[in-house]
Amino acid sequence: MSRHESGRGVSRRQFLVVSAALGGGLLMQVSCKRNENAATGGNAPGAGGTPNPSIFVRIDPDDTIHVTIPKSEMGQGVRTALAMFVAEELDADWSRMRAEAASYDPALGSQGTGGSGSVLDTHSRLRVAGASMRLMLVAAAAKKLGVDASELTTKDSKVLHAASSRSLSYGELAADAAALAVPANVTLRKPEEWKLLGTEGVRSLDVQDIIHGRAKYGLDVRRDGMLFASVERAHTFGATVKSFDATRALAVPGVKQVIEVRREKAGEPRDVFGGAAGIHSGVAVVATNTWAAMQGRKALTVQWDLGPHAQETSASYAAFMRDAVEKTGTEIVNKIGDPDGELAKATDVLKADYEFPFLAHATMEPQNCTAQFANGTMELWSPTQFPDWATSAVAEHLALDPKQVKVHVTPLMGGGFGRRINPDFSVEAAVIAKEVNGAPVQVVWTREDDMRHDFYRQCAIHRIEAALGADGHPVAMRHRLSSPAIDASGGKAGKFGAGESDGIGNHVYRVPHRSTEYTLLASGVPRGWWRAVNTTHGTFALESFIDEMAAKAGKDPYEYRLALIDKWVVDSPKDSTQFPFNPERFRTVLTLAAEKAGWGQPLPPGHAVGIAQNVPDHLTYAAEVVEASVVNGKIKVHRVVVAVDCGRVYNPDGARAQLEGGIVQALSAALGESITIEDGGVVEGNFDTYKLLRIGGEPVKIECHWVTNDAYPVTGLGEPSVPPFFPALANAIAKATGRRPRSMPLQLST
Repeated sequence: MSRHESGRGVSRRQFLVVSAALGGGLLMQVSCKRNENAATGGNAPGAGGTPNPSIFVRIDPDDTIHVTIPKSEMGQGVRTALAMFVAEELDADWSRMRAEAASYDPALGSQGTGGSGSVLDTHSRLRVAGASMRLMLVAAAAKKLGVDASELTTKDSKVLHAASSRSLSYGELAADAAALAVPANVTLRKPEEWKLLGTEGVRSLDVQDIIHGRAKYGLDVRRDGMLFASVERAHTFGATVKSFDATRALAVPGVKQVIEVRREKAGEPRDVFGGAAGIHSGVAVVATNTWAAMQGRKALTVQWDLGPHAQETSASYAAFMRDAVEKTGTEIVNKIGDPDGELAKATDVLKADYEFPFLAHATMEPQNCTAQFANGTMELWSPTQFPDWATSAVAEHLALDPKQVKVHVTPLMGGGFGRRINPDFSVEAAVIAKEVNGAPVQVVWTREDDMRHDFYRQCAIHRIEAALGADGHPVAMRHRLSSPAIDASGGKAGKFGAGESDGIGNHVYRVPHRSTEYTLLASGVPRGWWRAVNTTHGTFALESFIDEMAAKAGKDPYEYRLALIDKWVVDSPKDSTQFPFNPERFRTVLTLAAEKAGWGQPLPPGHAVGIAQNVPDHLTYAAEVVEASVVNGKIKVHRVVVAVDCGRVYNPDGARAQLEGGIVQALSAALGESITIEDGGVVEGNFDTYKLLRIGGEPVKIECHWVTNDAYPVTGLGEPSVPPFFPALANAIAKATGRRPRSMPLQLST
């Protein structure tokens, strides 16, 4: 696919298959795999029957248009965004569009939702499908009206013949169009021709159902004869069940069964990590309702083998990491020039340490999954971000053929932020359902379960040292980092520094002598992908330190950054080959943010502004200016200005919501969120101790600005506003108070 496909002829018959829909209408399947029948322009085999599961676009006789969405909807608006691509090229009436969740289907390729890549991964196929269907509907109308197709136009799900004032709706034409071949080539609309894409005010397809309580989340799944389960899990990471007594639990009215949940894969001995699934050892109580299941769980008596991590604490982690950054890292991620030599001979070295705690995802809907094992098939209804991983993990853990596992993604899920990538809650439900053998079982997690059995954003300590030249610019910089790497979960071996140093090891500020060193902290705490991943700590450290260097040099931090932006110079972490770094785009977003914020203009008494940007996060350039004040030790954010370059913005309302949501979540983490480890387990259990941002604590004003270009079709927007917020706020606080916060959640140094 070319980088700029709008308006160009695109041949995509290899992934389009057309057939008649059940009950009449037009059905177009969209597959990642080449379909030879479609490639020759033929109809799908068995026209009139139900096709194999795939992305599909279906036009019903009543003019309703259904689009199957192969990505998970967790509040980011992907169902609306992807449906817009179909509607734009189809020239559809938006009020008639409906979105449906796609079950897992290997033919779709990756159905994982993460890395801010849903639109980038999927929009091309959907645009081509919409454009192809429109041509087929026009061809059907031309035949029915007895005119040439060139005399016809389309608008709001109708084909129009202006000369005779006749029109036909898409629903009326759908059955006839289904008998036609897929066009060999289509021309996609140019941006200046767009009616939906790029416009403000497009109504979300899900908002009315959400407002009126009709929206269906994982916890809303209901199946005939369904049972419910609550699981007592090991509080200490890595612990296993030594023994349990279910006598009192089974006496609770409604309790049907008590099942041990083992970490091990089928056929493996006890005390292994539990494979890629990462489930926790525990005891499940299965009952006819959630209340009985939870009361039965309370009545259990469980003895635990605490395992190897019971002595681990946040304090022991911090001690290890502080010692680690005092010496050369065990892994040299990159090195340019002679930073050690330059720092050794410098008479004045600027040094700072930045510390970070574990963070929970804290999704509003706790983890849950409904599973049923019947007739040799494991079927799941899961609010998962990665149904493909859930499928393979269930099959592996239970020694099933992947073809025996069917995963249905729930229409909506109450937040994800990376937590629902992991398959643990799906595998756990499957383990329980297999023991129940017949009835569907919904496993319901409590808030405490969710908080204490997450895959956490890792803790970390960064140390940065720099020597400045006569011009105030850095001559040498050494970055040392220690953390429990995400990819090292479960004791995996390897090199992890490149991933963990993303956002700082690959910074693009000009420094002739520089290096990045990494030391792994061994930890039993599960780690996972928290919104924007490693850049949430790397960017805070780097962009705070840039301000500290600017202050030492006596220079404006905005001008200081502009003067240092350079090309990509390191080979690890690597630059993107498909979307290589562009320093001009980096400068442009920084300049736009500063200009829109009125950088350098007078501020109210006690207010200050801070600025920061990030190494392109998920391929998108972003910069932010935060205006804040500190009164009686309390931080107040008055204004946030964010500038973003993601290529084309297809849904401005949705894009703005993504950026605003990222900023609010970043503020929550900056001011209060922290996971504490004691005795190998999590201390915090609910929102009384895990300090999420409360209503009224959000920024007074958030302004979003776009740098629109055609460099790429689109890059990610779900995560890029998160990393620069942390240092921009810290930089504003330092300027307002004269005290530099270097740890998260933000604490003012004395």
